[in-house]
Amino acid sequence: MHIREIKDFQKIRKEARAYFCYLLQRNLPNKLPEITIDVVVDGLEKIVHELPFANAAYVLDAKGMQISRMITLKNEYQETMVEVNQANRTYFYKAVKEKKCILTDPYPSLVGGDMVVSAAYPIFNNKGELLYVAVIDIPLRELLKFMHEEKGEKWFHNFNRVVYGLFSLALFSIVVLLFIDGVKMFFSYNLAQLDVKKMFESTILLTLSLALFDLVKTLVSEEVIEEKEEHPFAIHKTMIKFLGSIVIALAIEGLMLVFKFAMIAPQKLMYAAVLLAAVTFLLIGLAYYMKSVGKDIKD
Repeated sequence: MHIREIKDFQKIRKEARAYFCYLLQRNLPNKLPEITIDVVVDGLEKIVHELPFANAAYVLDAKGMQISRMITLKNEYQETMVEVNQANRTYFYKAVKEKKCILTDPYPSLVGGDMVVSAAYPIFNNKGELLYVAVIDIPLRELLKFMHEEKGEKWFHNFNRVVYGLFSLALFSIVVLLFIDGVKMFFSYNLAQLDVKKMFESTILLTLSLALFDLVKTLVSEEVIEEKEEHPFAIHKTMIKFLGSIVIALAIEGLMLVFKFAMIAPQKLMYAAVLLAAVTFLLIGLAYYMKSVGKDIKD
C-alpha cells in the first residue's frame, strides 16, 4: 500500500508543495526586525485549523531544538513531544540549506509510525539570520485524499477505473469464447483425415485469444488495480506483444490461403501473396517501432 501511495505522491508533489508553502508564507512573518515565537505559534495555529487532518505543527530554533508545544487538533498528539534536537532531520537541514519552504519525501512518523510528509519554512530576521524553522507534519494518506479532492479528480478517477474494469470484463469474455472455440476445434480433429484448414483456424483463434488476454491483463493491472511497472520499456511491452500476436495470426492466415489456393484455385494465389506482403510490412514496422523505443530508453 505504501508503495502505491508514494508513487501517487510524486504525481502531486509540485502542487502540494506550492499549496503548503503558500499557507506558511501567508500566515508566518519573515525577514522582519523582530519576530517572536508567539507570533509564529499563532500563525501555525491558524494553518492547523485550515488543515484539520495535519498531525501537528511545531517550531524549531536555529540549532534544530524544538522550542514550542505540539500545535494540533488531534488529542493523541497534544501531549506528545518528539525529539528535542531535530537538527539531523531532513525537514530542518534541507530548509536551512535551501533557505526556502520545502516539502519532504514520505517517511515514517516518529509518533505512531504512519507515513507522513513535512512542510518546513525557515524564518529569518531582517539581517538574514536564521531565527526559527516552522514545521507541519501531514499524514501521506490524508494528503493524497485532500489533493485529489481539491483538484476534483476523485470522482473522475473512480469513474475511469469502473469504465476500464467493464471494458476489461467484456474483452475477457471474448478471450474465453475464442479460447473455448479454438480448443473445441482442436479436439474435433479426425486423426484419420487430418484437416489442415481446421488446424490453422484453431491456431488463429488461440493466438488472438492470447493477444487479447495480454491486453486485458495490462488494462486491469495499470488502470484498475493501478500497479504500473517502473521499467521504462514496460509501457511499450503490451503493444509489442499484441501487435506480434496479430502479425502471427495474419501470417498463419496467409499461409493457409497459399495452401488452399494452390490446391483449388491457383489463379487466386495473388491474394495470398498480397496478405503475406502486408504481414511483411507489419513486421518491418514493428521492428522499427522496437528499435525506436530502445533508442529512446538508452538516450
